[in-house]
Amino acid sequence: MGVFAINQLDAARLQQGLADLERRDPTRAAAVRARARESVRKLSPDFPGDPATGLLDDPESPGFAGFANDEACPALDPDEGTCDLYKSRPLTCRTFGPPVRTEDGLGVCELCYQGVSDEELPKYEMIPDPDDLESGLLKQVEQKTGRHGDTIIAFCLAS
Repeated sequence: MGVFAINQLDAARLQQGLADLERRDPTRAAAVRARARESVRKLSPDFPGDPATGLLDDPESPGFAGFANDEACPALDPDEGTCDLYKSRPLTCRTFGPPVRTEDGLGVCELCYQGVSDEELPKYEMIPDPDDLESGLLKQVEQKTGRHGDTIIAFCLAS
């Protein structure tokens, strides 16, 4: 639940995942696209960026921090509660749960590590991209598509 910024590499993965789903299960893919379009329709008036392109102004801005926190992800099947694009999910989704270090310290899902002390948490830390391969891939995608900047899942899947 709630929107979050994704980069153009995540957007490309999601779009490829939706294209793959369209070949395997057109009905399910159409439902994902319909949910994305409905989300874009609802979110566009207050979108903290350019709703025509779907690009965010600044994902670190206070205007984005509280934006659409109750909006369901369009890839989430409302009946099953599962992700229809699981294999193509963004990095944020792939790293949700285990402790991951950010500039703010060691972030952790409070539901996953109940009873684990702050001293013990580092031994469970996950380093999502230890060789920094994502940044090189992101540059390639941005050069290929000409799109630079962050967006949200609904905007990348609505077209």
